[in-house]
This record gives sequence, structure tokens and C-alpha cells, in this order.
Amino acid sequence: MFINRRDVLKSSAAGISTFAAANSIRTLQADESTKEVRGKAEHCIMIWLGGGSSQVDTFDPKRVSKDGLKDPGSAYPAIDTAISGVQICEHMPKTASLMDRCAPVRTVHHDVIDEHAAAAYRMHTGRPTSGTVVYPSLGSLVSKMRGPINDLVPSYVLMGNPSPAREPGFLGAEHGYIYLTETKSGPKGLTRPNRVTDERQKRRLQMLEKMRSQYAAKHADETIIKNYLAAMEQGFRLSGPEFMSTFDLENEPADLREQYGDEFGQRCLLARRLLERGTRFVEVSFNLNFVNGTGWDTHREGQKKQHLLIQSLDHAFSALIEDLEEKKLLDKTLLVIASEFGRPSSFDSLGGRGHHAKAFTVMLGGGGLKTGQAIGTTDELGMNIVDRPVSVPDLFATILATLGANPHEELYASARPVPATDGGVPIRELFS
Repeated sequence: MFINRRDVLKSSAAGISTFAAANSIRTLQADESTKEVRGKAEHCIMIWLGGGSSQVDTFDPKRVSKDGLKDPGSAYPAIDTAISGVQICEHMPKTASLMDRCAPVRTVHHDVIDEHAAAAYRMHTGRPTSGTVVYPSLGSLVSKMRGPINDLVPSYVLMGNPSPAREPGFLGAEHGYIYLTETKSGPKGLTRPNRVTDERQKRRLQMLEKMRSQYAAKHADETIIKNYLAAMEQGFRLSGPEFMSTFDLENEPADLREQYGDEFGQRCLLARRLLERGTRFVEVSFNLNFVNGTGWDTHREGQKKQHLLIQSLDHAFSALIEDLEEKKLLDKTLLVIASEFGRPSSFDSLGGRGHHAKAFTVMLGGGGLKTGQAIGTTDELGMNIVDRPVSVPDLFATILATLGANPHEELYASARPVPATDGGVPIRELFS
């Protein structure tokens, strides 16, 4: 067969045109996903139900089990909410009346089932663990991509259990968390002992500054040293009254503190005070396992008193919504209730539940989103997704976009470009 030069050129031109057209379509699609979906929220409070909360017993109820043992189903009856056609657990009546400010995403899924730490890492970083890259947590991403509002308060605060899942990864110590162990006082490392006078503190700082400058000069090309020196400087700024006064919960009205409820509720109140002063991201862990013996990891007997956890969550979350709304902060603050995975509708031999990651619920609220709707549908027992699956990267893209960040922005692990999310696409239905 004879092929002349003109035919080759025509064929090549057609191929190039097809490739260019396909590439243009992909570029347009990327532009659509990054330009059109962008919110204006300034803060995020993530409530973490560590252990694996049961979606069928909270935000995605199904038919009630007949015996709580051999017959699968929800443990409690469901009640109507402020969203037409959407029900939640009967132990959350306060939240039910405020559901029009929320959007339960009922079809979040991933593939980690048996390992709590790996699943928590997935739900905090948006990615599986890697042997080559230490990925940043969501809080660190928000700190990096949105920047500080107030240099005198931390951008990222953690009330709960520090773990690799919460770390800044390749973003460095500057975007790490400040860890709080209680609500009544600030971090111990930022509190000056009474025996140290102002004059003594001043002399210490002068000596430290001299040593720090000398050390920085010797290690001018070492990024890790620079990051830790920057974190040290931030620590001194945070020891001032702007941040430390945040912990004076007694300054809040007594009836408001009572409305928030127990220790977990007081953490939520403190979270509101933190964001008022400029904190970008607060994680509030609900890790009060003594309430039912197991926390949200309701194997065996933990299921029997799970309703106490749900009632506490109802009190605190509803109080937080109303408080933020009254202070004109709800549209500026994205609320997230998340867990490492959900629970199956079936029971184990002692009446508890195992782990389930194929379909579970993450609650979103406020943030200027188009709330008052449920995203996704699961089957009659909440075991499988029927429509509108939402991957963990999609969830992360939604959170970042709500906060005005570009979920496709490239960050850098040394010289290696790493997208902010693992190919996530924001949930478009939540954006006006």
C-alpha cells in the first residue's frame, strides 16, 4: 500500500486536532470545577466522633430492629426534621428542628474497614497512607491555603487525641495544631509560671533571641530548622492575652453554658470563642468513652448506652448552630460531623455493631452552603449506596471549596507537586 506525504500530514493534523480538542474539553471541565464552585466561609469546626459512629442510629435511620440482635436495623425510631422527607434518630430532637441549616451527606465511602488508625488517617488527610509522602491533615491544609486571620491566635486547634492523622505532613510545623487538653485553661506550654516575673521573662527572651539568631545563621539553608523556629516564634505570640483569654468560659452567660451541656458541649463553646478571635480550623473530638464504656466504637455492650452519646451530641451541636446563628457567624463557619467509618445495620453476638465503610454519613452545616437537603441515598438497611456516591476526596474538595480554597491547587512536598485533594470534585448541589 502506497502512503504519500500529504496523507500522512492530513492524518497527523487530524490526530493533533482531536488531541487538542480533547485536552481543551478536559481544561474546560477543570475550569468549571474550580471556578464555579467556591464558597465564602472563613472558619471550620469539625466534630470528630472517633471510633466509628453508626449512621443508621443517627443521621440515616432505617427500619427499627425487632430484637437488637438477630434482626438488622436501626436501634431507635426516627423522627421528622425541618427538611421535608428527611428523618434522623429520635434522640436528636433539637438537631431535628435545625436540620434546614444542615446537609447530611449519606453516601460517603472508602475501602478501610478493620483498622481505626488507617481509616482516621483517610478521613483526616483525604488519602491512604503513603510510603513516600506524609500528607497534611485537613486542618493543616486549611491553615496553609487560607492563611492566618489573626497572628495572635493559632490557625489550627485540636481538642482531642493527637495522632499522625492530624499532623501537618510536608507542610511543616508552621501549619501544625495547638493541642488543648481541657477547656478551662490554655496549653500548658504557653502558660507562664507565677514565679516568673515580667522582668525575668524579658531577660529570658533577650537571651533566647541571641541564641536563636546564631543558630538560624548556622542553618540558613535547612527548611526544617526554619519551620521550627517559626513555630517557636508563633508560640511566644500565642502566650499573650488575645489567645489565652479565649479560655475564660465563665465570661459566657450561665444559661448559654448550660445549653451547651457537658464537657463535650463546653469544647464546642470554646471552639466558637476560638473562631471569633480568628482561628481557621478547630477539631473537637467527642472522645468521652466513659459515658457508655466504648465511645462511638459500639462493639458489644457499648451499643446499650449509645443513646447517651447521641443525646450529648444533640445538645452541643444544636447549641452551637443557634449560638453561631445569633452571632451572625453561621454562614461564615462550616460545621462538619465526621467519623472514620460507619456501622452495619446488623448486630454482633452481644448486640453491638461492627465496622462499615461502604456507605456512611458526614454531616455538613452552615458555611453559606445550600443546606436543607440530604445528599445521596442508601438502601433499606443503609448498607449500600443507591445514588450519588461521595468519595473522601470529593468530601475534602467540598470542604475546601466552601472555605474559598481551590481543591485542585498544587502544593509542594519538597520539589514534588501534590494536589490539595486526590482528584476530588465538590458536591455541586451544595453551592448556589
